[in-house]
Amino acid sequence: MEDDPKPNTALILCNVRELAYQIKKEVIRFTKHMPHIRSHVFFGGVPIKEDIAVLEGKEKPHIVIGTPGRVLQLVNQGHMKLNDLRFFILDECDKMLVEADMRA
Repeated sequence: MEDDPKPNTALILCNVRELAYQIKKEVIRFTKHMPHIRSHVFFGGVPIKEDIAVLEGKEKPHIVIGTPGRVLQLVNQGHMKLNDLRFFILDECDKMLVEADMRA
């Protein structure tokens, strides 16, 4: 892998915030010896200004984990760029397809 990968290289969508947070903890564990890899979790219930600050900050995340609603909101508002996205993972995809509010 590159020494300095581009921000938002991987996007992991989860149907609920608890699962997103759990995956974030696993990503931290897996990247423990790769200090140049940054990740962040995005989900509703947190002020969106905090998420925007992370995305517009100096150390943007390489691995983005989030729920569909918040990720879609950040993309639609132009704060989350997915131009360099290389990996797109849907966790619990079946549940996202069944629940109407998960589809936009």
